[in-house]
Amino acid sequence: MKAQSGLRETILTRLPLYRRGKVRDLYHLGDRLLIVATDRISAFDVVLPTPIPDKGKILTALSIFWFRFLDSLSQHHLLSTEVEELPLTPEEKNLLQGRAMVVKKAQRIDVECVVRGYLAGSGWREYQTKGEISGIKLPPGLQEAERLPVPIFTPAIKAETGHDYNISEGELRKKLGSWLTDFLKEKSLILYQKAAEYARSRGIIIADTKFEFGFWKDDVILIDELLTPDSSRFWAVEDYHPGSSPRSFDKQYVRDYLESLNWNKLPPAPELPPEVVEKTQEKYREAYQRITGWEWTLETGKSEM
Repeated sequence: MKAQSGLRETILTRLPLYRRGKVRDLYHLGDRLLIVATDRISAFDVVLPTPIPDKGKILTALSIFWFRFLDSLSQHHLLSTEVEELPLTPEEKNLLQGRAMVVKKAQRIDVECVVRGYLAGSGWREYQTKGEISGIKLPPGLQEAERLPVPIFTPAIKAETGHDYNISEGELRKKLGSWLTDFLKEKSLILYQKAAEYARSRGIIIADTKFEFGFWKDDVILIDELLTPDSSRFWAVEDYHPGSSPRSFDKQYVRDYLESLNWNKLPPAPELPPEVVEKTQEKYREAYQRITGWEWTLETGKSEM
């Protein structure tokens, strides 16, 4: 296993690799999977060469927090965070502490269930040109970052390479059928509402987020990560003003830095300077601390699992 200033990848000698994503490495465990959150960070669908130390641990800790917080509203894939009983070497177990989840091996539904409570990102750009998002008509005259009258469900199709692309609810019905579409929409909106209310009480606005689901036996369950800065747009309540882009706790800071460079957004991506890495670390830590109420320390990944 290779460790640098941040863990870029895992090579587990006794487990077969299931899939390597932009941020996570997945390994076979029979009818379960081992998900390892590395410190890789991606922007514009390109994995950057510079890892963000502890990022994987923070994403894992936040996902675990949310799976437990929302447990009464949805079944999910999380089984355990213990690595001691896994067929790994002592070195591997040590490096995986705080960044590993043992989960049910669900059959992934290839759609991102995006819920938007505010007008931002690709939704804001689509609204400017069409006055709607994913076929949903919105009132005229809304400003960037403005709160929507009600949260909306705007699904996207997952792409193996390149950008995911937004589709309408009607298109999703043709793809998945009415029952499953209705289930995913209703469940996503319920989860967003409860999480958004809690997060706002902790000083964070969840402007939008994505949920992923899979089939497990006869059930549809939550999978992947949950309500992290990588899957959500988090804003500071005290900095929120419609008409401007509020201070965020997600990857927007890295995107803004990369936009300032003469980079064509194709591999290879440029290295991040130390000050950008440090500032990005601070944003992830602050998101964790605000949401959970716990201070992030070097031992948090072990002690809070």
